[in-house]
Amino acid sequence: MPDTAPLSVHEPTGTPKGGVIVVQEAFGVNDHIEDIARRFAAEGYLAVAPHLFHRTGDPKLGYTEMGEVMPHMKELTRDGVLADIDVALAHLAGAGIDAASTGAVGFCMGGTVALVVDAERHIGAAVTFSGGGVTEGRFGFPPLVELATRLQAPWLGLFGDQDQGIPVEAVEQLRAAAATSGQITEVVRYPDAGHGFHCDQRESYEPASAADAWRRTLEWFERYLG
Repeated sequence: MPDTAPLSVHEPTGTPKGGVIVVQEAFGVNDHIEDIARRFAAEGYLAVAPHLFHRTGDPKLGYTEMGEVMPHMKELTRDGVLADIDVALAHLAGAGIDAASTGAVGFCMGGTVALVVDAERHIGAAVTFSGGGVTEGRFGFPPLVELATRLQAPWLGLFGDQDQGIPVEAVEQLRAAAATSGQITEVVRYPDAGHGFHCDQRESYEPASAADAWRRTLEWFERYLG
């Protein structure tokens, strides 16, 4: 098992206009996460996806394999996650992309991490899709409602009202907490969307909400990176 997180790297054609760290769901850096990174590269960004499960075999898990997910998630730690993010940041810096031109985006478990990165590291902007741990901490981090008061860069949160694991009330608490950070923040709720609504490989995929969320994500990074 490597001590340093492997990175999936997707390069744009020509000079990158910025960098994006794509943070995985609880299913590893699978085909969907690779596809998201490719989509950012197609938009002109150098996209890197750190493999957060590299300490437990770096699996790619199916979306119905929740029983196999938990042992890997339980091994994640605050220090380990931040070390893996730092590997991604260092790769982008080595490619000439500074912190202000670097964004972080994450999905579900990765959405939690994306907000953490905004609060714990210097970046240009972050986007969270369906990030849990809003009122109770995960992986050794404080609850997101606490971290959101310390955001250091513009943050966009995208949530589904039908998400059984993230109540609407918690999303509204997160909106209020983020608004006290002194940063530009926005939370968008999708009435017809549940958890994982952006992933076209999951039964929870909700195309209209996913398309709107992707548009908002690209606009957020276009506006605030660099």
